[in-house]
Amino acid sequence: MEIPRIDRRRAVQAAFAAAAALALLVWWLLPANGPSYPKGPVAFSTGVANGVYDTYGKLLRTRLDKDLPGVRVELMPSQGSVDNVKRVATGQADFAIAAADAVASYHGPGASRLRACARLYDDYMQLVVPADSPIASVKDLRGKRVGIGQKDSGVNLITGRLLLAAGLDKAKDLHAETVGINDAPRMLKNGELDAFFWSGGLPTKAVTDLAQDMDIKLVQLGDLVDKLPAVSDGQNFYRSAVMPADAYKDIQGGKAVKTLAVANLLVTTDRADAGLVERITRTVIDSRDGIGAQVHAAQLVDLRTAVFTDPLELHEGAVRYYRSVKP
Repeated sequence: MEIPRIDRRRAVQAAFAAAAALALLVWWLLPANGPSYPKGPVAFSTGVANGVYDTYGKLLRTRLDKDLPGVRVELMPSQGSVDNVKRVATGQADFAIAAADAVASYHGPGASRLRACARLYDDYMQLVVPADSPIASVKDLRGKRVGIGQKDSGVNLITGRLLLAAGLDKAKDLHAETVGINDAPRMLKNGELDAFFWSGGLPTKAVTDLAQDMDIKLVQLGDLVDKLPAVSDGQNFYRSAVMPADAYKDIQGGKAVKTLAVANLLVTTDRADAGLVERITRTVIDSRDGIGAQVHAAQLVDLRTAVFTDPLELHEGAVRYYRSVKP
C-alpha cells in the first residue's frame, strides 16, 4: 500500500526536527572550543577581602562565565591557604588557590585526593611596620604587638615558622593578633599594632592603600630563609626572593627588599570532572594578560612553569590541556 504524500512530508519534517534537536544537544554538550563538561554551580574558595586571592578569583570568575557557558562559579571567601586546602579536600569547595607549603602541611581527610591544575604565581612574605619603627628584623618583634594572619591562613603558617627560625615563641615573646589583611592595615594606622605580616602577590592593594594614609616600610626577611627547613618539617617550598624596588614605589624608596616567596597552586581533587578541569586550566592560562593588567602577580602565570605543581600531581584534565598545547 502506497504511503500518502502528506505522511511522507510529515515524516521528513519530523526527521529534520529530530536531527536539529540532536545537533542542538551535541552543541550544548560539546562546546566548539573544548571538551564537554558538566553544567551547574562550581564552588571556588578564594581568600580574605582585599587580598590577591579574592581579587584574582573575582576576575577569573568573569572569564570563566564567558568561556564555560552553563557553569556558575560561586566564590567563597576564606581565611586563606590552610582554610582553602581543607575545604577542597573535604568537598566543601571544588577549586581553590593555595600556597604549596599549606598543601604539603595538610594531612587531614581527603589529602590523598588533592590534585593541581596549575602553578599560578608566587606569594611574597611581607613584614610591614611604620616608617619610623626601630624594627629591622623578625627578632626585633620581641614584646611587640604583631598581626600574624588569620588562624587558617597561609600567612599564619609562614609567620609561625619565621618566628621559630628567629628564636621567638609567638605565645610568649610577643603579643600576637590573629588578624588578616582586611584588618591589620587599619590597626597599624590606629596604633593598635606595631607590625603585621602578609603573604601575597606584588603589589597588594591593601598595602599600597595603607601607604597613602601613613608612612610605612617593609622589613627584610632574607636572613631567615636558610633556617626555615629546620622548622618546617623538612619542607623546602620557600625560596629566597627580592621584592623589586618598584613593587611599592611609595614605600621602598627605590630599594629592593630581601624576603622569601612560595608558589601558589590552583587546587582541586581527583573527583573533579576532567573536561571541566581542562577547560578551567585553559582559561587560567589564556586569561593571564587580561587579569594581569589588574592583578600584577597574575602576569607571572606562565605555560612553561604551570606544570611544576609540587607537592601535588596534576589532575588528569590539566594533563590533557598541557598535552594539547605542547609544541
